[in-house]
Amino acid sequence: MGIRHKNYIPDDIEVRGAKANNLKDLNVNIPLNSFVAITGVSGSGKSSLAMDTIYSEGARKYLNALSTYTRRRITQMGRSNVENIKNLPSTIALRQRPAVPGVRSTVGTMTESLNILRLMFSRLASVVCPNGHRIDPTLKISQAMDLPGTDDKMGMITCPICKVKFMAFGAEDFAFNSTGACPTCQGTGFLKSIELDKIIPDKSLSIKDGAIRSWRLPGRSLQVELVEQLGVRIDVPFSSLTEKEKDIVINGKGVKREVIIPTSTGKTFKLNALYENAYDAVKHSLATAKNENTLNRLGRFYSIKECPNCLGSRFDPKLFNNELVGKNIAQVCQLSIDQLQNFCKKIMNWLPDDMKKLGKNLTNELLELLQPIDDLGLNYLTIMRAGNTLSTGELQRIQLARTIRNQMTGVLYVLDEPSVGLHPANVTGLIKILRELVRLGNSLIVVDHDTSIISAADYIIEIGPSSGEEGGQVISKGSVDEIKTNDNSVIKPYLTGEADIIKHHQVKPFKKGELSIEVGDRFNIHDMKAKFSKESLNIVSGMSGSGKTTLVFDSLIPSLLNQASDEPLPSYVKSLDNGGIKNVITVDSTPIGKNVRSTVATYTKILDKVRKLFAATEQAKEKHYTASYFSYNNKQGACPNCGGTGVITLDIQYLPDMVETCPVCHGDRFKKEILDITWHEKNIAEILAMSITDAADFFKEESNIESVIQTLSEIGLSYLELGESTPTLSGGEAQRLKLVTYMKHSQKNQLFIFDEPSVGLHPKDVSVLVEVLNKLIDNHATVIVIEHDLDIISNGDYINDLGPEGGVNGGHIVASGSPKEICDSNSITGKYLKEHLQEFNLY
Repeated sequence: MGIRHKNYIPDDIEVRGAKANNLKDLNVNIPLNSFVAITGVSGSGKSSLAMDTIYSEGARKYLNALSTYTRRRITQMGRSNVENIKNLPSTIALRQRPAVPGVRSTVGTMTESLNILRLMFSRLASVVCPNGHRIDPTLKISQAMDLPGTDDKMGMITCPICKVKFMAFGAEDFAFNSTGACPTCQGTGFLKSIELDKIIPDKSLSIKDGAIRSWRLPGRSLQVELVEQLGVRIDVPFSSLTEKEKDIVINGKGVKREVIIPTSTGKTFKLNALYENAYDAVKHSLATAKNENTLNRLGRFYSIKECPNCLGSRFDPKLFNNELVGKNIAQVCQLSIDQLQNFCKKIMNWLPDDMKKLGKNLTNELLELLQPIDDLGLNYLTIMRAGNTLSTGELQRIQLARTIRNQMTGVLYVLDEPSVGLHPANVTGLIKILRELVRLGNSLIVVDHDTSIISAADYIIEIGPSSGEEGGQVISKGSVDEIKTNDNSVIKPYLTGEADIIKHHQVKPFKKGELSIEVGDRFNIHDMKAKFSKESLNIVSGMSGSGKTTLVFDSLIPSLLNQASDEPLPSYVKSLDNGGIKNVITVDSTPIGKNVRSTVATYTKILDKVRKLFAATEQAKEKHYTASYFSYNNKQGACPNCGGTGVITLDIQYLPDMVETCPVCHGDRFKKEILDITWHEKNIAEILAMSITDAADFFKEESNIESVIQTLSEIGLSYLELGESTPTLSGGEAQRLKLVTYMKHSQKNQLFIFDEPSVGLHPKDVSVLVEVLNKLIDNHATVIVIEHDLDIISNGDYINDLGPEGGVNGGHIVASGSPKEICDSNSITGKYLKEHLQEFNLY
């Protein structure tokens, strides 16, 4: 090895002996100051290399340079399972799915643009004195906000007309999450109230026949008998009750009455039960509700209305006296980012000469903050747009914009699927931003499956060849041109246009019927009529923010659920023809389970069946071991040291917690005496360590287990272990696992709705997913998929393409029909779909 010059600058990050998850003692060099794409099929080990090894070690080394005091206050990364990584810069990671913001988050708070606007309204605005005199902006007002004035009181100013002294509003006063909150809605912008018409939708019914829907909630079965004891007739239509009787039902006080309860044996017992009026039944249920299904059910009794005091702006109306160019802060926050950029120019023209320097500082700060958001195609968003209404793609681009606006250099950025939720048109803008990061002197690692992003990279590392134990190796690396000539590459045919991307047996739409919906006013949708073909593959496509989620999740699903339970349609839905659909199943890619106790075997109920097999053995019967003894979630079977998790967590104070394999059970989870019991010469821990492939042969004589294992294999999960923790599964794996229980039965009149099922999927895995959708449709299911992935859109039977763009520029069906009809339309999706099909010689 040659002697390195003292000014030697390394060209690569050198990774040696990476063993995280399924990585096979991996050695790889990753170019610095370059755009590097890491790809591979789902579960191959891409994220294990990028996030669990490189980012984890980069973050750990950086934090180790901080003081112990500081480290204790920061969430720390554990040591990576790698022998050595050299030449690793400070590392920043952007996760695949940003957390959904809370109810108090807006685009303004998330991008921090509201912070600057608050400063502008406290420093640059015209104000009004207590006597109603408007005072033009002056440097004096601005100085009063920063320094004690003649009255030695910060913010105290004197009206030049009536000489009254008053406190002007400071920046903190304009925070709707603090002192500036509307007193009526506490800064949320809306009021939530129980609607009587939702509690008693059909007043022609009697109480006995179920007129009071809130008394159908769990634990309210005695209310009908109690209200009768209070003197209310229960066998006449509710509309025929006297006003006094209605008042008892609706507003009656909570009193205890004795009721007689019959038992299954024919006996009875007395019970002192509390009467709850129709409103209280909802309120008390909400106070004790814990699971999401119950909360959703209770939500049907509520209506959410714009706050009448602040008109949805969230701000205390007293703040509206401060104005910039004739607009108050609520009006400015209703501007889109595009409009706000133009508004900054108006501010500069409006300010007096002695304030232009301060105005320029503040407006430039705001414009610099907004520019990357604009570059990423989000200029249609308003500052006041609620964060929890943003799509995944919009959230991720805001996260990316916040990162890149700092324009740092010498940093390694690790991005986990930045293309998630992005329309192909947005991906073009994303690639521009990624190249800018490298131009600024940074290094970039992107884990992605999008062929546009992979093709734009300077260097590609492909992990594979397959998933799980069959992955974890570098199968190809080099430039795009080198990958295109590498026969070991799995991504190669998708880069060269040689792959067979059409996997769906496309059918003629509407042959088996249709369902349709008409939406009035909901977010950016105004008077939209949409239809979907039954027993077909329906696609809803369009730019981020075009209204896809509003159409399907905010309108179609609630309408179908309400209609099925004889409840009124949402107020913004004009009509619904359910086409005979009886049940709706939504399938997303969120993780299954919350901890290591949830495994493939527990989720699919395979473990329940296996436990019964062990309990039926002679060894178990001799020791009186029932099926519960063979569960690591019960005291009878769980290892006493780790409680059945197989691992122990060590708290090392200022260092990150260490997770170690349990030294007693060695990760097997069970007590030793349970592991002494065998079935077909294997104990239960050994069975949980089996892959689906191995388990298929082992359980071939057990039809109730074998059928589930066969389904797992058919949907492309044969490489998973039975005991594999479900929270660690990729989005695509979790999604397919959720479908296991539906694959073998007729799904006639069942509607399956998928929200971006391509998340985390390699193009090869997308082909497997389409074949899974085929099986559902063959079983007579109706499928609706919200999607940006061009491979999936290419397989659709009927497509509703929304747009033409996002936000106020969206909300319309701009094209509908087959993939070819979308290609021949003027839609943005059609343009990219046509290019994609041409690339594969399909158009």
